Amino acid sequence: MPLPSFLRLMLLAALWGGSFLLMRVAAPVLGALPTTFARVLLGATGLGLLLVVLRLRPRFEGKLGATLALGVVNSGIPFLMFAMAARSLPAGYSAILNATTPLMGVLVGALAFGERITAARVGGVVLGMVGVGVLAQAGPVALTPEVLASMAACLVATACYGLAGFLTRRWITHRGGLDSRTVALGSQMGAVLVLVPCVAWELWRQPAVATAWLAAPAPVWGALLALGLLCTALAYVLYFRLIADVGPLKALTVTFLIPLFGVAWGWLFLDEVATGAHVAGGVLIGLALWLVLRPVAAPATAPSAALRR
Repeated sequence: MPLPSFLRLMLLAALWGGSFLLMRVAAPVLGALPTTFARVLLGATGLGLLLVVLRLRPRFEGKLGATLALGVVNSGIPFLMFAMAARSLPAGYSAILNATTPLMGVLVGALAFGERITAARVGGVVLGMVGVGVLAQAGPVALTPEVLASMAACLVATACYGLAGFLTRRWITHRGGLDSRTVALGSQMGAVLVLVPCVAWELWRQPAVATAWLAAPAPVWGALLALGLLCTALAYVLYFRLIADVGPLKALTVTFLIPLFGVAWGWLFLDEVATGAHVAGGVLIGLALWLVLRPVAAPATAPSAALRR
């Protein structure tokens, strides 16, 4: 991998690993829905301003509807799931569970897109689920119903990411492709549009909630700004640029690095405990990813899985 791409990969891993820390700061105070809405709104705003600064006019070339729908699957739903999990789950847990994305991609590809599934990939999925079980059973967090629900929410999010990879290939790549910044902007716009009615409904039901949101302390607003502008706007530009430069499979190696940053940021800034459960669960999931992502001999006509983060 060229050095510029490697540096983008490391920065992307640091940003996405940090997103779990920032959600852990904002979601317990503001709630999952406001945190998610602020994230995608700031992300869309940041991407729009970037295009203005660069004097680039987004050209969707007939794929605006596809990018908006992709944003619902790739940002709106998973961001909300991770924000819900952040109310009770340590940042390191969410970051490690995020690493199951390629495993979910294997399942989604085999079940819905006719992707070839090998014995190694089946073994990878099983091993990855064992890693999740080790993290759940041996970790420092008690397995309350709330924690189990939060872990399930993380897995729903990674299933969405796995699905989004195939939808990106079908809706965007196979139809001629788009500039990475345009795809990023369109996806965040789609997430904003799907969440607007949800936020409006919440405000209609509980008008006093808006006052509570505005009264949130400065660190919470700082976390939201970083979450939207850095971990979403900048991160998606980096991610789609990596896909364009080195391909989806190499870009996917960011999955290996996100848990390291997620656990490290939680330990450094939130005093979260790093235990042997993190190591054991992380190692098992890492081995699972290796089984899923390693090159395999395949017929020339068999498509390869285009997975997401």
